[in-house]
Amino acid sequence: VQLQASGGGSVRPGGSLRLSCAASGFEDYAIAWFRQAPGKQREGVSCTTTDGGRTFYTDPVKGRFTISRDLAKKMVYLQMNNLKPEDTAVYFCATHVCPAGLEYPHSAASWGQGTQVTVSS
Repeated sequence: VQLQASGGGSVRPGGSLRLSCAASGFEDYAIAWFRQAPGKQREGVSCTTTDGGRTFYTDPVKGRFTISRDLAKKMVYLQMNNLKPEDTAVYFCATHVCPAGLEYPHSAASWGQGTQVTVSS
């Protein structure tokens, strides 16, 4: 079973998108968002704990992105505001230790197909 990210698209700088991660079957796992830009290594973005009670962000997205977890719907969301061209990447959700796992994308698990986010004028 894998996590499934969706909701990507193309927006102008300053715009917003909300990504979704279908997390059915992963109720006992912390969920993290990662991204990979063309020619760059995969990097951590944000994560939330099993109950959604704690959230963490990496510096590039702090203050602009908000992660949330809907336990009833078994979904994790990433609200992205004030998007910048440097946010352009394929975004993935995965299970990992939160927050320490944000520094080690290569050891995350249950990767699913990512969703493309393009920020361009």
